[in-house]
Amino acid sequence: MSEQVLHVKKPGWFTRNVFNRLLAWLTRRGLSVWGSRVLAVRGRKSGQWRQTPVNVLTLDGERYLVAPRGHVQWTHNMREAGGGRLILGKHVEEFAATEVADDEKPVVLRSYLKRWKAEVGVFFRGVGPDSTDEQLREIAPDHPVFRIQAR
Repeated sequence: MSEQVLHVKKPGWFTRNVFNRLLAWLTRRGLSVWGSRVLAVRGRKSGQWRQTPVNVLTLDGERYLVAPRGHVQWTHNMREAGGGRLILGKHVEEFAATEVADDEKPVVLRSYLKRWKAEVGVFFRGVGPDSTDEQLREIAPDHPVFRIQAR
């Protein structure tokens, strides 16, 4: 899959410098906030481990990572690496990742937005948990989703 440049909305100063850092700090100390984890994925060019805070969604016994800000560095790295690590305090879980097709995303995006709309809703261009399947399908290409399985 080629790298895509679609409607990526960069986080604001407060999100980047306060909220994300606080969330990552708490998660690294073992305190999960609404399902938060620190995602570690090897950089596709450098090979170095890159970390970012994420929300892990559990839906019908499956776990997912959703990229609310679109096709960002961690999503490109995930495609290349095929997996990574989820970190919560001292607990590190290795996982394999499979990208979800756009047609399968509406149910995952709806569930994700039900749980985290207050936190990430601004990145979904007005689409929310009560939107139609068609509206969710329309934004699906802008939001990578990965199904994850423990290794």
